[in-house]
Amino acid sequence: MGTQHTYRVIVRGTFDGLSEEGRARLLAEADAHGLSAMRFTEEGSLAYDRTLKHFSYRVVVVSDAEDGEEMAGALAEERVERALRELGHGYKGLRSTVTDLDTMKINYKR
Repeated sequence: MGTQHTYRVIVRGTFDGLSEEGRARLLAEADAHGLSAMRFTEEGSLAYDRTLKHFSYRVVVVSDAEDGEEMAGALAEERVERALRELGHGYKGLRSTVTDLDTMKINYKR
């Protein structure tokens, strides 16, 4: 096992084939999943709006640095797929944006 890095991953996708029950549940919880509720967590934080078209998940992944950002994105997408399946929500078109927090440059004000 090599050096571990922490990655913040945003996984975006489109809801697909939502059942009437799933649609009703998402609409009932929409206020709790808006922009102000977005957080990076290991289990992931789901955000969407009332149109129920697109969604995003914010996920923290800790992985070997040697595996790189591509692996962190794949791991995050697996977590999102599992979470959406458990909730009974259909989806398509997952894509990830990955930031390696351990190599991120921070510019401090002088």
